[in-house]
Amino acid sequence: MNAKLLTKIYLYLLVLVGFTVFSGCATTPGACELGAERNLDRAFTNAKDKLADGCEAHFDSYFDQLLGVAAGDPQPANKQKFSDFLSWSADQGILSRRQAQKLYNRFFNVKFMALAGDYNNCAQTCPRKTRVLTAMEAELTDKERGLVKVSQDSASYYRADRLFQETELVLEATCTACANR
Repeated sequence: MNAKLLTKIYLYLLVLVGFTVFSGCATTPGACELGAERNLDRAFTNAKDKLADGCEAHFDSYFDQLLGVAAGDPQPANKQKFSDFLSWSADQGILSRRQAQKLYNRFFNVKFMALAGDYNNCAQTCPRKTRVLTAMEAELTDKERGLVKVSQDSASYYRADRLFQETELVLEATCTACANR
């Protein structure tokens, strides 16, 4: 009977040690820190290495840090670098293709992801107009960061800003008309 109890304890300890070893791989303090880097190409390489080594949960933080590094040396080529990074992330299964595309468009494209889709404005958009416009305004801030501060594309940012203002006017008129039906 003591032998059975000792066997159970031994197995329990083996399982416990196994969980500790395997769970400690990516969660070691500092293991997923990206580190300070001023060179954008090296920062992308470091981020890819960390993501490939089990730090996928840090993707959003890495993306934000990469935007910061790119803002230190803004240039039009940075758009392509972020596109390549997002494509790589989708290829690795870190993001879906749709997530990668939405993230790229949120920062580097004129079109707004907050208003994407075929909506019946009266039934779906008007009841949540304030939320939609607030989300679009937050997205415009991200577009300023991506288009102006990272890739020096002020013309596209101003087109997005104009689109936002036009959308505000059109939604106001549409929702007023919907309420008067």
